[in-house]
Order: sequence, then structure tokens, then C-alpha cells
Amino acid sequence: MFQFAAVAGTSAATATASASIAPRRKEVTTFVFVTGANGTASGDDELAMRGHRSVGVSLPGHGPAEQFSRAYQTPQDLNKLATMPSPVAGVTLDDYVEATVNTVRRVSRYGPVILVGGSLGGATITKAADEVPDLIDRLVYDTAYCCTALKSPAEYLETPEGKPSLSGNLVAGLIADPRVIKAIRVNWRSNDKKFLDGVKEAYMAEASDGEFLALLNSLLPDESMQVSYADGRGRKDKWGRVPRVYIRHARDRVIPIALQDRMIREADAATPKNKFKVFTVDTSHAPTTKAYQQITEILHRLAK
Repeated sequence: MFQFAAVAGTSAATATASASIAPRRKEVTTFVFVTGANGTASGDDELAMRGHRSVGVSLPGHGPAEQFSRAYQTPQDLNKLATMPSPVAGVTLDDYVEATVNTVRRVSRYGPVILVGGSLGGATITKAADEVPDLIDRLVYDTAYCCTALKSPAEYLETPEGKPSLSGNLVAGLIADPRVIKAIRVNWRSNDKKFLDGVKEAYMAEASDGEFLALLNSLLPDESMQVSYADGRGRKDKWGRVPRVYIRHARDRVIPIALQDRMIREADAATPKNKFKVFTVDTSHAPTTKAYQQITEILHRLAK
């Protein structure tokens, strides 16, 4: 939010003129969405239909114009895709946080802000809350990483609760050596049965093939190597004082329900006076359209 303060010695006339041109704060809740890995900026049309504002954060390197190329079209040029530079090479969690904070500052002038992070986006919203805790009215972790006792999402996946994760099913779709392109590149347009079956089992098991393939076609091929390993822990005196919500996905096989519960417990232990408000939706990591309606309803009620 842009801060406007009266300067000592300013005349009453000047102060009145300044007030007349200052933007008025309107009490309309804005939902700010931070995508998980490989996602693009998007909001929630249904929330907008219900009278709220909804916006997705444009993360660095996550624009379709930056990531899509003719080599990614069919027939694909896999040799070229194996060596093409990545727009997210060198992109860090701090970069994601900066983009998120900039968005929060812009929208906060219109009313309350609810910052929503999905999956890997949980690390971003935690660190954004460290930067601007007074501009965020509520944090929502939608089956997302919330790091407190452990440093990073990668460390949480190495825990006993994280070991059952099927996130490793993505390996069959890798089309470049991460050491070469300095990023993780997945061929979501592959028609390899092993890859498609494995990803569907992990991410969207209950979906029809049509809805599952629509999801894959919305994803970007490249994701930063660094964000999953970055320190995503929040400060108790910053992040720790922002009211927060966790939406559990009961069938999640990427961030298993036991791992979600562990992160909830550890965060509550870190800030016992500010615990998670918890909801549960019976869905996979990536919800179907029907299941997402339940998430929209939860978010809508949070704005009341």
C-alpha cells in the first residue's frame, strides 16, 4: 500500500487538497493467488461473481510468452528442448516474494487482502507475510507447504510423512538435464502412457481424462530449481501474527494428508496464540472443477 502521511508544518489547505486526491479505501476483499509449481497467474471468477476482487500473481519467468516455443509444439523438437535456456534459471524464492508483495501493496488500498498459496506457493505467501504482515488480513494455505520446524518444502518431502508422496512420478516426463538448463523442465504434452498414468495418479486421480489433460495443457514446462530448497520459514513476529487458514486435501498424493497435518501442528506449536483454522476437502492435490467449488465456498465465507 502507498502510505500517505501529513508532514509537520504542512498548511491546512495543502492537507485538504492532498486528502481530496488520495485514493479512498473501499471495503472490498481482494483474493491474491500465488500458484504452485509450473502454474500461471490466475484468479477465481466465481469469487469475482460474488462481489470480491480476485487476482493472480505474475511470478518471474512464469509467463506463457516466456516459456512456450515452437520446439514445444508437436512434433516436438526434443533435442532443442533439452538445451534451450530457461526463463526461470536463477529465479529464487525472493523473486517470487517480491512479485507477491508488489501485488499485495497495489491491491491493499481497496480493502482487506486474503493471500492464497497453493502447493509450492505456500513458501511464497509465508515469506510475503514476513515482508508486509500489516497489509495481509489472512493467509490461506491450499494444500500448500508451510515451513516452520524444517527449512524448505524439499526437506518436508524427506520426512516420514512426506516419503509416500508420488511427486516423483514427474521424473518420467523430464525432457532436459536440470544441470544444463538450471531448471526443471517437464513435457506436459507427452503422450507417454507411463508418464500420464503416473501424473494422474499423483495429482488428479478422480478426474476424467478430459479434465486431467486440460490441467496438463494449462501448465508451463519450466520451474525454478531453487525455490523448493530455499528457506521458507516465517518469522513469529511477522508471519506468525497474521491469521491463517489451511485447506486440507484429503486425497492428496503429492503432499500427503499426514504431511499436511504435520505442517499444521508445527506451525501451531510455533505460534500457539495464532493457530490455523482448518478445513478439509475430499479431493486430490489438483481438484476437479466440482471439488474446487467447495474451496471457492470456503474462501467466500472467509471474506465475510
